[in-house]
Amino acid sequence: MQNKILVTGGAGNVGSALVEKLIRNEKNFVVIADNLSTGSLNKLPAREFTNWKFIKSDVNNFNDISSVMLSYNFDYVFHFAAVVGVQRTQENPTDVLNDIEGIKNILNLSKNSSVKRVYFSSSSEVYGEPVELPQNEHRTPLNSRVPYAVVKNVGECFFRSYWQTYQLPFTIFRFFNTYGPNQSTDFVVAKFLAAALKNKDITIYGDGSQTRTFTYVDDTINVCSKIFEHKLLTNDVINIGNDELMTIKNLAELTIQMTGSLSKIIFLPPLKEGDMTRRQPDNTKMKEILNRKLVSIDEGIKLMMNDKRFLSSIE
Repeated sequence: MQNKILVTGGAGNVGSALVEKLIRNEKNFVVIADNLSTGSLNKLPAREFTNWKFIKSDVNNFNDISSVMLSYNFDYVFHFAAVVGVQRTQENPTDVLNDIEGIKNILNLSKNSSVKRVYFSSSSEVYGEPVELPQNEHRTPLNSRVPYAVVKNVGECFFRSYWQTYQLPFTIFRFFNTYGPNQSTDFVVAKFLAAALKNKDITIYGDGSQTRTFTYVDDTINVCSKIFEHKLLTNDVINIGNDELMTIKNLAELTIQMTGSLSKIIFLPPLKEGDMTRRQPDNTKMKEILNRKLVSIDEGIKLMMNDKRFLSSIE
C-alpha cells in the first residue's frame, strides 16, 4: 500500500527537493499543491516518475485546498506553502498574514481525516534578534517581530494546540537559510552566485557584518526524510541548519573568489527591519539524525556552479 502524501508549496525550493526525495520511494504517492506565486513548474519532478501529481491550488483558500484533501485520503501532510523572502515579506505584510488561513485550513482538514501526522515548515526567523548563540529549540526565547516571523510563530502554536485538543501529531522544522540549485535569485546565495557568474555587481544591505549559517538543500531534505521514514521527533521541533558562521560580506568575497568573477561588492542602505544581525542554530538533533558531516558553503557553491538546473535558471 502506498503512503499518500500532500506537499503544499511543493514547487518551491525546499518543497520541490522534498518531493524529489519522497518519490524515489515507490511506496510514496505525492500530491503537490502550489499556487505558483513564488514556486515554479520548472521545479516539478521529472516525468519518468509516475507516483506524483501536481494540482494548482491556493492553500489559503479553503474551497481550493479542501477539494484537494477530500479527493485523496492523505496519510501525511507537509505544509511548506508560504510567502517567503525578507524583502518580499516586508513589502507584502498582509499577504504574509493570509498564510495563517492556510495553516488553519490544513489543520482543520487533517484533524478528522486519515492524516496520521503533519509536518510544518517554520523558520529561524521565529527567534528574532537572538539573545543567545547557538539558538536552542527549547531554551532560546522566540523573539519574533516582523510579520513573516510572527506568522511562523503563530503557526507553531496552532500545531501544538491541535495536538493538545485533537491529538493530531506534528513535527516542526525550523529551517535556517537553505540554499541549492532550485533556489530563486531572491535569496542571498543564489543571488550572489548568479551575479558573480555574470560579472555583475553584488549588492549587500548594510555593511555585510550580519552573520548567517548556510545549509545545502541535500542536508535539509535528508534530515526531513529521515524524520519522516523513522517516525522521529513526534510532537517536537528541530532546528535544521548548518552551524558554520559566516558574514554576508565574506560570503560575497568567497563567491567572487570561487567563480573567478570580476564582480564588485556594492553596499546599500540597511533594510529597515527583518535583517537580523546574527543567526546560528543549535543543530545537535540534526547532526545526530544525519550522522555525518554537513556540506560546507564552499562545497555547496561548487555543487550549484556545476548544476544545470541553476545555470539554466539564470540564463
